[in-house]
Amino acid sequence: MLRTPIAAALILGALISGTALKSKDEAPPAPIQMFNPADPAFAPVADVPGLPRVLLLGDSISIGYTPLVRERLKGRANVHRPVDNCRQVAYGIEHLDAWLGSGHWDVIHFNFGLHDMKYLDPQGRYVTPDKGTQVAPPGQYEANLRRLVARLRKTGARLVFATTTPVPEGAEGRVKGDEARYNQIALAVMREAGVDIDDLGALAARDQARIQLPHNVHFTPEGYRELAAAAADSIAAELRKASQ
Repeated sequence: MLRTPIAAALILGALISGTALKSKDEAPPAPIQMFNPADPAFAPVADVPGLPRVLLLGDSISIGYTPLVRERLKGRANVHRPVDNCRQVAYGIEHLDAWLGSGHWDVIHFNFGLHDMKYLDPQGRYVTPDKGTQVAPPGQYEANLRRLVARLRKTGARLVFATTTPVPEGAEGRVKGDEARYNQIALAVMREAGVDIDDLGALAARDQARIQLPHNVHFTPEGYRELAAAAADSIAAELRKASQ
């Protein structure tokens, strides 16, 4: 039952990594779809009355662990996410009101980073730094995060920021180690705002060779299970604090 969303996430990872090669005579590739609307991660959630409401925000990494987090918190929380890949912070700011809706949120677990640090050419394709432009350089990332957090705090929900998971050697469109710089920025912003941390980045880095795909920011099925366990535990801890 839990294999389907993970398989979808792995397929997405293969698409994003650009493993399908085209000849020079072919037309430029169509823009990559950022998510599959049929993925179980995007299944509508019918709230169980009396249970707290949780919102997950994040890119395809969070899409991969969303169904697993729901399973772990079944009977304890109604776990929602946007029917979207939340991408970079600027995209999140643009769509945040729609994602939040009009309902009450008890906990919001969020991450932005991997899409901010990527390098794209004018056609939106992943390239090396010398051939493209970074989506959100560090200073812009920090400013955008501050705006996002300020809006999230207005919801009254308990907030948890998940640190960005590693960029391995050879991952297309990104530079190994950039996640450390972006996490340092994010942690400073979150400390200042009083936002709790779910250190998924450190968790993934400790066993990266086993749980992350080679040359790819996405994860193995076991990797998504471990990320989901940590995310569910951090959300459960916030729910306990909220009930005190």
